[in-house]
Amino acid sequence: MRFSVNGVLCTLAVLILWRAEEIAEACSCAPVHPQQAFCNADIVIRAKVVGEKEVDTGNDIYGNPIKRIQYEVKQIKMFKGPDQDVESVFTAPVSAICGVTLDTSGKKEYLISGKAEAGGSMHVTLCDYIMLWDAMSPTQKKSLSQRYQMGCDCKIVRCPSLPCEISSPEECLWTDMMIEKQVYGRQANHYACVKRADGSCSWYRGAAPPKKEFLDVEDP
Repeated sequence: MRFSVNGVLCTLAVLILWRAEEIAEACSCAPVHPQQAFCNADIVIRAKVVGEKEVDTGNDIYGNPIKRIQYEVKQIKMFKGPDQDVESVFTAPVSAICGVTLDTSGKKEYLISGKAEAGGSMHVTLCDYIMLWDAMSPTQKKSLSQRYQMGCDCKIVRCPSLPCEISSPEECLWTDMMIEKQVYGRQANHYACVKRADGSCSWYRGAAPPKKEFLDVEDP
């Protein structure tokens, strides 16, 4: 039986590249505005990460142990969640299945949002909104205490390409990716979508008194 070594190597390379691409694409998340992430989360805290260990959290349907990373955190402030401090944050062990990597030196502060688990702990994925506290804008930090919650009855609609428009008065059109070509642009960093007295929703800039408090949805 004859075969080509180069052909075999080429086939193996293709298989390896295909497998690597498959793993890389295993965790896919649609971009979300920070306010939408806040409203979707069970828990939102400001915290330092002070420890890390791998733990078993049961078995899958085949009897194999399910591994997770348990981060020990020191909560600084809770913006949303139960009436108790969060001490542990769990995540998957690798990014291919949406695991999150956090600095455990205790020197960095994070905003961490995620789903509540038993015992006051929480679970996070790459699809949750997790940011270094120092990287957040002053407006984002201020909005965590009140404005984001005020807009949880509103809906932020992402504009991926033109033309795009809202379908109801309760929606705000998010155009950062279309206009600025980045996920976290002006609207994400400096605006909240809040409800007006008439029940409609519009962008509001929560900084020093702006000349125009509410932006028209056509002019974000």
